[in-house]
Amino acid sequence: MGFLSPICIIFFFFEVKVYCQYETYQWDEDYDQDLDNDYQTEIQFHQSVEYGVPFHRYSLGCASECFCPTNFPSSMYCDNRKLKTIPNIPMHIQQLYLQFNEIEAVTTNSFINATYLKEINLSHNKIKSQKIDYGVFAKFSNLLQLHLEHNNLEEFPFPLPKSLERLLLGYNEISTLQTNAMDELVNLTMLDLCYNHLHDSVLKDKILAKMEKLMQLNLCNNRLESMPPGLPSSLMYLSLENNSISSIPEKYFDKLPKLHALRMSHNKLQDIPYNIFNLSNLIELNVGHNKLKQAFYIPRNLEHLYLQNNEIEKINVTTMCPSIDLLHLHHLTYLRVDQNKLQEPISSYIFFCFPHLHTIYYGEQRSTHGQTIQLKTQVFRRFEDDDDDSDDHDNSDGDHEGQEAAAAEGHFDPHYY
Repeated sequence: MGFLSPICIIFFFFEVKVYCQYETYQWDEDYDQDLDNDYQTEIQFHQSVEYGVPFHRYSLGCASECFCPTNFPSSMYCDNRKLKTIPNIPMHIQQLYLQFNEIEAVTTNSFINATYLKEINLSHNKIKSQKIDYGVFAKFSNLLQLHLEHNNLEEFPFPLPKSLERLLLGYNEISTLQTNAMDELVNLTMLDLCYNHLHDSVLKDKILAKMEKLMQLNLCNNRLESMPPGLPSSLMYLSLENNSISSIPEKYFDKLPKLHALRMSHNKLQDIPYNIFNLSNLIELNVGHNKLKQAFYIPRNLEHLYLQNNEIEKINVTTMCPSIDLLHLHHLTYLRVDQNKLQEPISSYIFFCFPHLHTIYYGEQRSTHGQTIQLKTQVFRRFEDDDDDSDDHDNSDGDHEGQEAAAAEGHFDPHYY
């Protein structure tokens, strides 16, 4: 017993020492305590610093006539509610949707608190130009999109904020435009003026040239008789369908080197310069429903060409493709020539000039007496994988016919790219 007592005492001191080691262990020697400061809880409420929008942890308020979803607190939906006036807009709202109502006026009082708006949609209402308070939109220095299509506007809205990037004014009655209306729209990339009452005199003095960032211009379904002057060199998409344009000036497109798509169907084009469409970036060209009598030079990068409903009796391939460059082949893939006066299919030489061409849509043709005739070949298609997919091609003729018919009818948005 006397021997075990010293041993017990030794073990007792050893356990105390070990316990004290764990009690005095310095965790910060192996782990950086700053990590705890960076740790974030599962749900954080951050102050919005974008455009100085004030921070509110709880509900920010919403007009009683509208809906403000909790997952999009900066958006207010007031569409399809038969509203006759614009409700008061809270300060924090950035996206405002008021389309499909019966609103007739845009007053400053409704926007007295709203200073952070980025998008306003007032389309499909009954707004008239004289009922828009002067400068009501100009105060929104952060506004990027403004929708006013499908209203009763008679004038181009003015003034507008410099920040604006997309302006949609289609389906109105706009016939007048102030000379300096475009001066401040230096950041505009898309302007839609389709389905209005614009004449050539409205676009004089090259008022469109000041929009140096403009990429898309829609002027379809107006009353233009000549090509709009002074278009900015940044333009990539130009829509001029359903006007009364009869000619294109020589070298008109020389100042539009970035043009990708040109739509001029349903005009009165007759004789155009042979080399007028020689644009290095042009991919889509639609000059259907005109009065053209012959083909023209096809640029190398053009992929889709629409020549339907013209007065063409014969297509000379060497006119479209005067020479073949094996190092720089043409990219044309689709050609539509229905409702012309062709009496026979295009020469097979066309496939040497345009080796990527897979579809020629002949459809129905018109005789010189106005009668409808059909060529032996209505749709010519060429498949690249005939050996591997021959069975699939045989089984899917109906599908291809349906797709071709859809393409022939032009099932795409008439003036939006």
